Amino acid sequence: MTSPPPTAILARLACALLCLASLSVPALAQRNKDLARNDPQLDPYTQANPELWEKAGIVSMGGFAFGDSDTQTIDSQLPTSDIRWIETQHFKIGFALGNYKVPQKEKAKLLAELTALSEILPEVKPKEKNLDPWLRLHLYARRCEALYTRFLELVQVDDSVFPDGTKPWDTTGTYWGEGPYLGEKGKYEVLILPTEAAHVTYLRDNFGLTLKKSQRWNIVSRQAISVTIHEKQGSLKVDTAMHAHVAFNLGHNFLDGFKFYAYDSPIWLREGLGHFMEREISEKYNTFDGGEGSVPEMTKKSDWGAEAIKLARSGKAPRMAAMVRFKNYGELELDHHFTTWSMVDFLVRAHPDEFAQLIKGLKGITNAEGYSDGSDLPGRQRDLFKDLFGWSFAQFDEAWSVWALGNY
Repeated sequence: MTSPPPTAILARLACALLCLASLSVPALAQRNKDLARNDPQLDPYTQANPELWEKAGIVSMGGFAFGDSDTQTIDSQLPTSDIRWIETQHFKIGFALGNYKVPQKEKAKLLAELTALSEILPEVKPKEKNLDPWLRLHLYARRCEALYTRFLELVQVDDSVFPDGTKPWDTTGTYWGEGPYLGEKGKYEVLILPTEAAHVTYLRDNFGLTLKKSQRWNIVSRQAISVTIHEKQGSLKVDTAMHAHVAFNLGHNFLDGFKFYAYDSPIWLREGLGHFMEREISEKYNTFDGGEGSVPEMTKKSDWGAEAIKLARSGKAPRMAAMVRFKNYGELELDHHFTTWSMVDFLVRAHPDEFAQLIKGLKGITNAEGYSDGSDLPGRQRDLFKDLFGWSFAQFDEAWSVWALGNY
Protein backbone atom coordinates (compact mmCIF):
# COMPACT_ATOMS: atom_id res chain seq x y z
CA MET A 1 0.00 0.00 0.00
CA THR A 2 1.48 3.32 -1.05
CA SER A 3 1.75 6.25 1.42
CA PRO A 4 -0.20 9.43 0.73
CA PRO A 5 1.86 12.37 -0.50
CA PRO A 6 3.09 14.89 2.11
CA THR A 7 0.62 17.52 0.89
CA ALA A 8 -2.28 15.19 1.62
CA ILE A 9 -0.99 14.55 5.16
CA LEU A 10 -0.75 18.29 5.80
CA ALA A 11 -4.27 18.82 4.45
CA ARG A 12 -5.69 16.09 6.72
CA LEU A 13 -3.81 17.53 9.71
CA ALA A 14 -5.16 21.01 8.99
CA CYS A 15 -8.67 19.64 8.71
CA ALA A 16 -8.31 17.76 12.01
CA LEU A 17 -7.05 20.87 13.78
CA LEU A 18 -9.89 22.95 12.33
CA CYS A 19 -12.44 20.42 13.50
CA LEU A 20 -10.84 20.29 16.97
CA ALA A 21 -10.92 24.09 17.16
CA SER A 22 -14.55 24.20 16.14
CA LEU A 23 -15.38 21.77 18.93
CA SER A 24 -13.32 23.56 21.55
CA VAL A 25 -14.94 26.99 21.10
CA PRO A 26 -18.39 25.94 22.39
CA ALA A 27 -16.74 23.92 25.15
CA LEU A 28 -14.67 26.96 26.16
CA ALA A 29 -17.72 29.20 25.98
CA GLN A 30 -19.68 26.79 28.17
CA ARG A 31 -16.82 26.61 30.65
CA ASN A 32 -16.64 30.41 30.83
CA LYS A 33 -20.41 30.60 31.20
CA ASP A 34 -20.27 28.28 34.18
CA LEU A 35 -17.65 30.39 35.95
CA ALA A 36 -18.49 33.29 38.20
CA ARG A 37 -17.67 36.64 36.60
CA ASN A 38 -14.93 37.24 39.17
CA ASP A 39 -13.34 33.81 38.80
CA PRO A 40 -9.58 34.33 38.36
CA GLN A 41 -9.57 31.95 35.40
CA LEU A 42 -11.33 34.73 33.51
CA ASP A 43 -8.58 37.23 34.25
CA PRO A 44 -7.05 37.80 30.78
CA TYR A 45 -3.74 38.98 32.27
CA THR A 46 -2.90 35.94 34.42
CA GLN A 47 -5.59 33.29 33.70
CA ALA A 48 -4.81 31.97 37.20
CA ASN A 49 -1.34 30.96 36.00
CA PRO A 50 0.77 30.23 39.13
CA GLU A 51 3.97 31.39 37.44
CA LEU A 52 2.46 34.75 36.52
CA TRP A 53 0.97 35.08 40.00
CA GLU A 54 4.36 34.56 41.57
CA LYS A 55 5.99 37.01 39.18
CA ALA A 56 3.33 39.63 39.92
CA GLY A 57 3.42 39.07 43.68
CA ILE A 58 -0.12 37.67 43.74
CA VAL A 59 -0.93 35.31 46.60
CA SER A 60 -4.51 34.60 45.55
CA MET A 61 -7.47 36.08 43.70
CA GLY A 62 -10.29 35.23 46.06
CA GLY A 63 -11.35 32.79 48.72
CA PHE A 64 -9.84 34.59 51.73
CA ALA A 65 -11.01 36.24 54.95
CA PHE A 66 -12.01 39.86 54.46
CA GLY A 67 -13.82 42.41 56.59
CA ASP A 68 -15.80 40.59 59.25
CA SER A 69 -16.41 37.60 56.98
CA ASP A 70 -14.86 36.40 53.71
CA THR A 71 -14.90 37.06 49.99
CA GLN A 72 -17.58 34.47 49.21
CA THR A 73 -19.93 35.90 51.84
CA ILE A 74 -19.36 39.44 50.61
CA ASP A 75 -20.04 38.34 47.03
CA SER A 76 -23.42 37.04 48.24
CA GLN A 77 -24.07 40.24 50.24
CA LEU A 78 -23.34 42.41 47.20
CA PRO A 79 -24.45 40.25 44.22
CA THR A 80 -24.69 43.17 41.77
CA SER A 81 -21.31 44.71 42.60
CA ASP A 82 -19.20 42.22 40.62
CA ILE A 83 -16.20 42.40 42.95
CA ARG A 84 -12.85 41.14 41.71
CA TRP A 85 -10.45 40.09 44.45
CA ILE A 86 -6.69 40.01 44.78
CA GLU A 87 -4.28 39.28 47.63
CA THR A 88 -0.68 40.50 47.47
CA GLN A 89 2.22 40.45 49.91
CA HIS A 90 0.72 43.12 52.18
CA PHE A 91 -2.86 43.63 50.95
CA LYS A 92 -6.25 42.09 50.38
CA ILE A 93 -8.15 44.13 47.81
CA GLY A 94 -11.68 44.02 46.43
CA PHE A 95 -12.34 46.10 43.32
CA ALA A 96 -15.82 46.49 41.85
CA LEU A 97 -15.55 49.40 39.40
CA GLY A 98 -16.21 49.00 35.69
CA ASN A 99 -14.37 49.91 32.51
CA TYR A 100 -12.46 53.19 32.40
CA LYS A 101 -11.80 55.23 29.28
CA VAL A 102 -8.43 56.94 29.63
CA PRO A 103 -8.81 60.72 29.28
CA GLN A 104 -6.05 62.78 27.72
CA LYS A 105 -5.14 64.42 31.05
CA GLU A 106 -4.34 61.02 32.59
CA LYS A 107 -2.68 59.47 29.55
CA ALA A 108 0.94 60.05 30.59
CA LYS A 109 0.41 58.81 34.16
CA LEU A 110 -1.36 55.64 33.09
CA LEU A 111 1.09 54.98 30.26
CA ALA A 112 3.93 54.93 32.77
CA GLU A 113 2.03 52.65 35.15
CA LEU A 114 0.88 50.26 32.42
CA THR A 115 4.36 50.11 30.91
CA ALA A 116 5.77 48.99 34.26
CA LEU A 117 2.93 46.48 34.70
CA SER A 118 3.47 45.05 31.21
CA GLU A 119 6.99 44.04 32.21
CA ILE A 120 5.39 41.64 34.68
CA LEU A 121 2.16 40.72 32.89
CA PRO A 122 2.90 40.47 29.13
CA GLU A 123 -0.76 40.68 28.11
CA VAL A 124 -0.98 44.25 29.37
CA LYS A 125 -0.87 46.82 26.56
CA PRO A 126 0.76 50.05 27.81
CA LYS A 127 -1.16 52.24 25.36
CA GLU A 128 -4.53 50.72 26.23
CA LYS A 129 -7.24 53.37 25.96
CA ASN A 130 -9.98 51.46 27.76
CA LEU A 131 -9.08 49.82 31.05
CA ASP A 132 -11.19 46.78 31.88
CA PRO A 133 -11.93 45.84 35.51
CA TRP A 134 -9.26 43.11 35.64
CA LEU A 135 -6.58 45.51 34.46
CA ARG A 136 -7.70 48.12 36.97
CA LEU A 137 -7.56 45.49 39.72
CA HIS A 138 -3.91 44.75 38.88
CA LEU A 139 -3.15 48.47 38.78
CA TYR A 140 -4.53 48.98 42.27
CA ALA A 141 -2.62 46.00 43.58
CA ARG A 142 0.59 47.59 42.30
CA ARG A 143 -0.38 51.04 43.57
CA CYS A 144 -1.13 49.81 47.08
CA GLU A 145 2.16 47.95 47.31
CA ALA A 146 3.99 51.06 46.08
CA LEU A 147 2.33 53.12 48.81
CA TYR A 148 3.36 50.54 51.41
CA THR A 149 6.95 50.80 50.18
CA ARG A 150 6.74 54.60 50.35
CA PHE A 151 5.66 54.46 53.99
CA LEU A 152 8.59 52.18 54.81
CA GLU A 153 10.88 54.75 53.19
CA LEU A 154 9.38 57.56 55.26
CA VAL A 155 9.84 55.70 58.55
CA GLN A 156 13.22 54.31 57.41
CA VAL A 157 12.40 50.73 58.33
CA ASP A 158 12.93 47.42 56.56
CA ASP A 159 9.98 45.05 56.44
CA SER A 160 12.10 42.33 58.06
CA VAL A 161 12.10 44.00 61.51
CA PHE A 162 8.46 43.14 62.21
CA PRO A 163 7.64 39.88 64.03
CA ASP A 164 6.04 37.00 62.17
CA GLY A 165 3.07 37.00 64.52
CA THR A 166 3.48 33.43 65.72
CA LYS A 167 5.21 34.13 69.05
CA PRO A 168 4.43 36.35 72.06
CA TRP A 169 6.45 39.54 72.18
CA ASP A 170 9.70 39.33 74.14
CA THR A 171 9.33 42.28 76.53
CA THR A 172 13.11 42.59 76.88
CA GLY A 173 13.62 43.60 73.24
CA THR A 174 12.56 46.47 70.97
CA TYR A 175 8.83 46.45 70.39
CA TRP A 176 7.87 46.34 66.69
CA GLY A 177 4.26 45.27 67.08
CA GLU A 178 2.44 41.96 66.97
CA GLY A 179 2.75 40.83 63.36
CA PRO A 180 4.52 41.13 60.00
CA TYR A 181 2.43 43.88 58.36
CA LEU A 182 4.02 46.99 59.87
CA GLY A 183 3.26 45.38 63.23
CA GLU A 184 -0.26 44.10 62.51
CA LYS A 185 -1.01 40.39 62.15
CA GLY A 186 -3.44 40.93 59.30
CA LYS A 187 -2.88 42.42 55.86
CA TYR A 188 -4.25 45.86 55.01
CA GLU A 189 -7.64 45.68 53.33
CA VAL A 190 -9.04 47.91 50.59
CA LEU A 191 -12.55 47.63 49.17
CA ILE A 192 -13.57 49.92 46.30
CA LEU A 193 -17.28 49.79 45.48
CA PRO A 194 -19.37 51.33 42.68
CA THR A 195 -22.33 52.74 44.62
CA GLU A 196 -23.26 54.30 47.92
CA ALA A 197 -25.87 51.58 48.43
CA ALA A 198 -23.28 48.82 48.14
CA HIS A 199 -20.98 50.77 50.46
CA VAL A 200 -23.64 51.13 53.15
CA THR A 201 -24.70 47.49 52.83
CA TYR A 202 -21.14 46.24 53.23
CA LEU A 203 -20.38 48.44 56.26
CA ARG A 204 -23.71 47.55 57.89
CA ASP A 205 -23.38 43.80 57.36
CA ASN A 206 -19.72 43.61 58.39
CA PHE A 207 -19.25 46.29 61.04
CA GLY A 208 -22.71 47.51 62.01
CA LEU A 209 -22.07 50.94 60.45
CA THR A 210 -24.41 53.01 58.27
CA LEU A 211 -21.94 55.59 56.99
CA LYS A 212 -22.07 56.92 53.43
CA LYS A 213 -18.51 58.19 53.10
CA SER A 214 -15.16 56.42 52.93
CA GLN A 215 -14.57 54.56 56.17
CA ARG A 216 -11.40 53.29 57.83
CA TRP A 217 -11.93 50.51 60.34
CA ASN A 218 -9.77 48.44 62.68
CA ILE A 219 -10.83 44.78 62.50
CA VAL A 220 -9.68 43.85 65.99
CA SER A 221 -10.48 40.13 65.72
CA ARG A 222 -8.00 39.68 62.86
CA GLN A 223 -5.66 42.61 63.57
CA ALA A 224 -6.34 44.00 60.10
CA ILE A 225 -7.04 47.63 59.21
CA SER A 226 -9.42 48.34 56.34
CA VAL A 227 -10.70 51.16 54.20
CA THR A 228 -13.98 51.00 52.31
CA ILE A 229 -14.60 53.48 49.48
CA HIS A 230 -17.28 54.04 46.85
CA GLU A 231 -16.73 56.09 43.70
CA LYS A 232 -19.93 58.18 43.96
CA GLN A 233 -18.10 60.73 46.13
CA GLY A 234 -16.67 63.98 44.83
CA SER A 235 -14.34 63.36 41.90
CA LEU A 236 -13.63 59.70 42.62
CA LYS A 237 -14.90 58.57 39.20
CA VAL A 238 -11.60 60.03 37.95
CA ASP A 239 -8.95 57.33 38.26
CA THR A 240 -6.24 59.69 39.52
CA ALA A 241 -8.61 61.07 42.16
CA MET A 242 -9.38 57.54 43.37
CA HIS A 243 -5.68 56.67 43.41
CA ALA A 244 -4.93 59.76 45.50
CA HIS A 245 -7.88 59.06 47.82
CA VAL A 246 -6.62 55.53 48.44
CA ALA A 247 -3.18 56.98 49.23
CA PHE A 248 -4.70 59.40 51.77
CA ASN A 249 -6.52 56.63 53.60
CA LEU A 250 -3.66 54.16 53.51
CA GLY A 251 -1.37 56.85 54.93
CA HIS A 252 -3.68 56.93 57.98
CA ASN A 253 -3.92 53.14 58.19
CA PHE A 254 -0.18 52.58 57.85
CA LEU A 255 0.56 55.04 60.64
CA ASP A 256 -2.09 53.48 62.89
CA GLY A 257 -0.86 49.95 62.16
CA PHE A 258 2.83 50.79 62.55
CA LYS A 259 4.12 48.93 65.61
CA PHE A 260 0.53 47.71 66.18
CA TYR A 261 -2.68 49.69 66.51
CA ALA A 262 -3.00 49.89 70.32
CA TYR A 263 -3.94 53.57 70.52
CA ASP A 264 -4.74 56.46 68.18
CA SER A 265 -1.85 58.35 66.61
CA PRO A 266 -1.82 62.17 67.00
CA ILE A 267 -4.52 63.75 64.84
CA TRP A 268 -2.19 66.36 63.28
CA LEU A 269 0.30 63.69 62.22
CA ARG A 270 -2.30 61.29 60.83
CA GLU A 271 -4.03 63.96 58.78
CA GLY A 272 -0.78 65.61 57.71
CA LEU A 273 0.73 62.30 56.57
CA GLY A 274 -2.49 61.37 54.75
CA HIS A 275 -2.42 64.68 52.88
CA PHE A 276 1.29 64.28 52.15
CA MET A 277 0.91 60.80 50.61
CA GLU A 278 -2.20 61.86 48.69
CA ARG A 279 -0.56 64.96 47.25
CA GLU A 280 2.46 62.94 46.12
CA ILE A 281 0.00 61.25 43.74
CA SER A 282 -1.92 64.40 42.76
CA GLU A 283 -2.24 67.93 44.10
CA LYS A 284 -5.55 68.45 42.31
CA TYR A 285 -7.64 66.03 44.34
CA ASN A 286 -7.67 66.30 48.12
CA THR A 287 -9.46 64.48 50.93
CA PHE A 288 -10.59 66.01 54.24
CA ASP A 289 -11.48 64.16 57.42
CA GLY A 290 -14.19 65.58 59.63
CA GLY A 291 -15.90 64.71 62.88
CA GLU A 292 -18.49 61.95 63.03
CA GLY A 293 -21.79 63.25 61.68
CA SER A 294 -20.29 66.55 60.52
CA VAL A 295 -19.12 67.86 57.16
CA PRO A 296 -15.43 68.90 57.16
CA GLU A 297 -14.23 72.18 55.74
CA MET A 298 -12.99 71.54 52.21
CA THR A 299 -11.51 73.41 49.28
CA LYS A 300 -10.81 72.79 45.60
CA LYS A 301 -7.58 74.80 45.78
CA SER A 302 -4.58 72.80 44.65
CA ASP A 303 -1.72 75.17 45.53
CA TRP A 304 -1.48 74.47 49.23
CA GLY A 305 2.04 75.90 49.33
CA ALA A 306 0.57 79.34 48.62
CA GLU A 307 -1.90 78.85 51.45
CA ALA A 308 0.93 77.86 53.80
CA ILE A 309 2.81 81.04 52.86
CA LYS A 310 -0.26 83.16 53.67
CA LEU A 311 -0.58 81.52 57.07
CA ALA A 312 3.13 81.87 57.83
CA ARG A 313 3.19 85.54 56.82
CA SER A 314 0.09 86.43 58.80
CA GLY A 315 1.29 84.71 61.93
CA LYS A 316 -2.13 83.03 62.13
CA ALA A 317 -1.03 79.49 61.35
CA PRO A 318 -2.30 76.83 63.78
CA ARG A 319 0.13 76.16 66.61
CA MET A 320 1.66 72.77 67.32
CA ALA A 321 1.13 73.19 71.06
CA ALA A 322 -2.63 73.23 70.40
CA MET A 323 -2.71 70.57 67.67
CA VAL A 324 -0.94 67.91 69.76
CA ARG A 325 -4.01 67.93 72.03
CA PHE A 326 -6.65 67.42 69.33
CA LYS A 327 -8.89 64.47 70.12
CA ASN A 328 -10.97 64.14 66.93
CA TYR A 329 -11.10 65.25 63.31
CA GLY A 330 -13.98 67.60 64.01
CA GLU A 331 -11.44 70.02 65.52
CA LEU A 332 -9.73 70.45 62.14
CA GLU A 333 -10.55 73.59 60.20
CA LEU A 334 -9.34 74.32 56.69
CA ASP A 335 -6.20 76.09 57.90
CA HIS A 336 -5.30 72.98 59.89
CA HIS A 337 -5.36 70.88 56.73
CA PHE A 338 -3.02 73.26 54.91
CA THR A 339 -0.74 73.45 57.93
CA THR A 340 -0.56 69.78 58.89
CA TRP A 341 0.29 68.87 55.30
CA SER A 342 2.95 71.58 55.12
CA MET A 343 4.46 70.63 58.47
CA VAL A 344 4.82 67.00 57.40
CA ASP A 345 6.22 68.20 54.06
CA PHE A 346 8.74 70.32 55.98
CA LEU A 347 9.84 67.45 58.21
CA VAL A 348 10.10 64.93 55.36
CA ARG A 349 12.06 67.25 53.09
CA ALA A 350 14.23 69.12 55.59
CA HIS A 351 14.60 66.59 58.43
CA PRO A 352 13.86 63.09 57.05
CA ASP A 353 15.92 61.18 59.63
CA GLU A 354 14.38 63.00 62.57
CA PHE A 355 10.90 62.63 61.08
CA ALA A 356 11.37 58.87 60.90
CA GLN A 357 12.52 58.86 64.52
CA LEU A 358 9.54 60.99 65.54
CA ILE A 359 7.10 58.43 64.15
CA LYS A 360 9.00 55.55 65.71
CA GLY A 361 8.98 57.38 69.03
CA LEU A 362 5.24 58.04 68.93
CA LYS A 363 4.30 54.49 67.96
CA GLY A 364 4.80 51.30 69.91
CA ILE A 365 5.12 53.05 73.26
CA THR A 366 5.18 50.49 76.07
CA ASN A 367 4.96 50.87 79.84
CA ALA A 368 7.13 49.31 82.55
CA GLU A 369 5.25 46.01 82.24
CA GLY A 370 5.87 45.88 78.50
CA TYR A 371 2.32 46.67 77.39
CA SER A 372 1.35 49.29 74.80
CA ASP A 373 0.71 52.64 76.43
CA GLY A 374 -0.46 55.70 74.51
CA SER A 375 -1.09 57.85 77.55
CA ASP A 376 0.30 61.40 77.63
CA LEU A 377 0.97 61.62 73.90
CA PRO A 378 1.19 65.44 74.10
CA GLY A 379 4.01 65.13 76.62
CA ARG A 380 5.69 62.45 74.54
CA GLN A 381 5.58 64.73 71.49
CA ARG A 382 7.02 67.63 73.48
CA ASP A 383 9.94 65.46 74.63
CA LEU A 384 10.59 64.06 71.15
CA PHE A 385 10.62 67.50 69.53
CA LYS A 386 13.16 68.60 72.13
CA ASP A 387 15.32 65.47 71.90
CA LEU A 388 15.27 65.06 68.11
CA PHE A 389 15.20 68.65 66.88
CA GLY A 390 16.17 70.75 69.87
CA TRP A 391 12.87 72.64 69.56
CA SER A 392 10.05 73.60 71.84
CA PHE A 393 6.67 73.61 70.10
CA ALA A 394 6.99 77.38 69.60
CA GLN A 395 10.45 76.97 68.10
CA PHE A 396 9.11 74.30 65.76
CA ASP A 397 6.38 76.68 64.61
CA GLU A 398 9.00 79.30 63.84
CA ALA A 399 11.30 76.86 62.03
CA TRP A 400 8.39 75.63 59.90
CA SER A 401 7.30 79.19 59.11
CA VAL A 402 10.78 80.21 57.91
CA TRP A 403 11.06 77.06 55.79
CA ALA A 404 7.59 77.50 54.25
CA LEU A 405 8.34 81.09 53.24
CA GLY A 406 11.53 79.96 51.54
CA ASN A 407 10.34 76.78 49.84
CA TYR A 408 6.84 77.36 48.39
